[in-house]
Amino acid sequence: MSELTLDTLADDGNYLGSERARLENKVILDELERKKKARTMAVPTDDNRVKARLREIGEPITLFGERAADRRDRLIYVLSQINAARGDDAMHVDESSSESEEEEEEFYSPGSLELLEARRQLAVYSLPRAQKRIAQQRLDSRMELGKIIEIRKKVFTDVKKFTNLGSQIGDERPIAQVRFSPNNEILATGSWSGAVKLWNVPACTPIRTLRGHSDRVGGVAWHPQATLTQSADVVNLASGAGEANVCLWSLNGESPLSVLKGHQDRVCRVAFHPSGNYIASASFDTTWRLWDVNTSKELLLQEGHSKEVYTVDFQRDGALVASGGLDAIGRVWDLRTGRTAMVLDGHVKAIYALAFSPNGYQIATGAGDDTIRIWDMRSLKAMYTIPAHLSNVSDIRFFYANDLFYKPPQVKDVEMASVVNGEAKKDQDQTEGTSEGEEWKYRSGLFFASAGYDGLVKLWSADDWQLLRTLTTDAGKVMSVDVSSDGNLLASGTYNRNFQLFAPDA
Repeated sequence: MSELTLDTLADDGNYLGSERARLENKVILDELERKKKARTMAVPTDDNRVKARLREIGEPITLFGERAADRRDRLIYVLSQINAARGDDAMHVDESSSESEEEEEEFYSPGSLELLEARRQLAVYSLPRAQKRIAQQRLDSRMELGKIIEIRKKVFTDVKKFTNLGSQIGDERPIAQVRFSPNNEILATGSWSGAVKLWNVPACTPIRTLRGHSDRVGGVAWHPQATLTQSADVVNLASGAGEANVCLWSLNGESPLSVLKGHQDRVCRVAFHPSGNYIASASFDTTWRLWDVNTSKELLLQEGHSKEVYTVDFQRDGALVASGGLDAIGRVWDLRTGRTAMVLDGHVKAIYALAFSPNGYQIATGAGDDTIRIWDMRSLKAMYTIPAHLSNVSDIRFFYANDLFYKPPQVKDVEMASVVNGEAKKDQDQTEGTSEGEEWKYRSGLFFASAGYDGLVKLWSADDWQLLRTLTTDAGKVMSVDVSSDGNLLASGTYNRNFQLFAPDA
């Protein structure tokens, strides 16, 4: 009888233990569900409306030392707690009260006639380019697998040969960004000293110092036709800095041609539209803006991030622009309509780097969680996560092959070759030249470079996302990286005021 009682007590203990574990698991699952719903909750981005909403639900409108972004996060947390207590039905009722306001904020913001005309021009520019890209991708898809493997092997063999070519002190403060000119003969560096400097490469001799900023320069960008067909007297370069201005520069003067004013806080990154007619700037005022290069006017002030916007990049077709912020969220915007095309929600820390792949449908983002995520706009989700660096991923750059720098093999004395070896030899040479041209076009987007605060520059394949090469620098933090459009040079800017050049070892 006593043995039966002991068994019964043991069963009761197991039951109580399993029940306790079940309840604990339920609490954890409920909290995860609450956080999931909180991420999709409709909450105002305007600080005054956030305060008004807090007042409505009986919460303090502000706490000591609380910033606008923190206040919005607190509103999301409180609303999610209320909705969790009320249940799913109450959540839908609570969201519906502000649904119409949020839709109006996102889709019905008034715009100028200049913006309307710009959207039309962007559509006219981007549609033929997208059509051409898709047609080329269809041709590439018919390429023989053996040829693809051969090209891939050849490209990656060259990438694995990259080695340090030299290092140069670039400024008296950290180098925030480095960018090659389209002809790969000039390197632009932006520094926290407020100066933008131009350097001859690979000699690393100074050309000119551009002075127009009074605070740290965060981003520099070249006009797509700079140093190629663009006159040196017109806009060839843009830079953004901590005093909240964007400066436009020529190649002949040391003072800016124009200063774009409108941001309320530090400008972190700038990017030229592929047409060269527009510039996007990302700022700590939680917005990114679109500017007309020819008139120096602001066309668009785009909200949508709950915290500072750090990076911005254009798709090569010219139809889309992507922005990434310290809220760990990235957004892809359709420039022709102004609507959000995709939300890049997956990083757990701030996004510092963002780049479109040349294929037009993939995006790479680098963040403070030390990872690079690859997003596919066709499936609207992240397709791969790369554990890239041991500290912040600060910059990402895909290799964009420029057709202007491809020189097909020249057939020497074609007529003599035809006489000696017959027409077959001539045809063979022409075929090989065509093959080399196809190979060069296929190289574009086949690899990309990343920079991290672990002092490393890394090169990755852009088809299976494997590490190809790790390059060390003489700094604890690499703040920027860039790849030349001929694939023969790589540059990095570091926190210790240096920039380095890398090239394949012959």
